[in-house]
Amino acid sequence: MYIVAKRFLKDANDAEDVVQEAFIKAFSKLHQYKAEVTFGAWLKRIVVNKSIDFLKSKKQQLVELDEVHLKVVDTAHNDKWLVEDTVTVNDVRKAICKLPEKYKYVVMLYLIEGYDHEEISKILSITQVASRTQLSRGKVKLQELLTQQNNGTGY
Repeated sequence: MYIVAKRFLKDANDAEDVVQEAFIKAFSKLHQYKAEVTFGAWLKRIVVNKSIDFLKSKKQQLVELDEVHLKVVDTAHNDKWLVEDTVTVNDVRKAICKLPEKYKYVVMLYLIEGYDHEEISKILSITQVASRTQLSRGKVKLQELLTQQNNGTGY
């Protein structure tokens, strides 16, 4: 759970605090656990929500896209997460950290944590359309960052 929190929060102490708060909340709300999902998944969702709440409290607000300008771009071609064979998982994680926040959290929740758009929309308080759009745009930015790095033009 610490690793999950650390993905969202750069500071180790902040991640430890969030995990501690998540465990306290989980134990205080244990009577609400209905075993619809595994206990680990239930606890992970609490950690993710606490991490996002922490970021919001630090004035690192998630930037929402204007709903009027949203356009879903998920096509068969754009739906692939293709990168060069030389790109490592560590390279992908570093590139995700460089993404703008409005894309970073959706990409992290989708790609690393395995949430679907319905779950992401609830966690981030955005629409499913916004989740899909931010993922699509984040994917394009991520591929650009990875291509720049692979071609030696990145920093």
